[in-house]
Amino acid sequence: MLTKIVIVEDNRDFRTILERYVNEAPSFRCVYACDSGEDAIKAIPRLLPDVVLMDIHLPNMSGVTCTRRLKELCPSVRVLILTVYEDNEQIFGALKAGASGYLLKRAEPTDVIRAINEVKLGGAPMSSQIACRVVESFYENSRVSPVEEKLSQREEEILEELSKGYTTKEIASHFSISANTVHTHLKHIYEKLHVHSRTEAVLKFLG
Repeated sequence: MLTKIVIVEDNRDFRTILERYVNEAPSFRCVYACDSGEDAIKAIPRLLPDVVLMDIHLPNMSGVTCTRRLKELCPSVRVLILTVYEDNEQIFGALKAGASGYLLKRAEPTDVIRAINEVKLGGAPMSSQIACRVVESFYENSRVSPVEEKLSQREEEILEELSKGYTTKEIASHFSISANTVHTHLKHIYEKLHVHSRTEAVLKFLG
């Protein structure tokens, strides 16, 4: 059975390389390749591919936002993040948005193909570096001291939005407040939860 792949990557050279990886693999076919999240949102619900290879750093709409919207429009489509980013906020933002796996762009072609197959079968492949960061984050979260101050309703609402992968700008728009106000709330949240990043705050909130 043919495995249909869509590639969302704004770097033309790397997009061409990915297309070659996919089309040279047995029973794989790249049915569409584009350079923006907006184009992906228009085409993917119509094409319904098995797997989407998604870059995070895209013009205008980020890969994280695109992933979240795609999962809302067509939940069955599996998204595999393929990016140069390996910081915790990007990793957890993508996974919470609905991505099924997270690979670094320096992965070998065979690893990319293997990951596509794994995602199609319901797995959650990750580069070893990414898997280590996920494990470390959960381990660190288990050692954090208990919450000493109660969060306000708005602070809990902002954390809830963060846990869904929304950006500061999107949260500000959702609550009709400024980005600076969101940053102020985040500062208070960090102080109350005794954490230093969004990822730590979300992990503690969800835990």
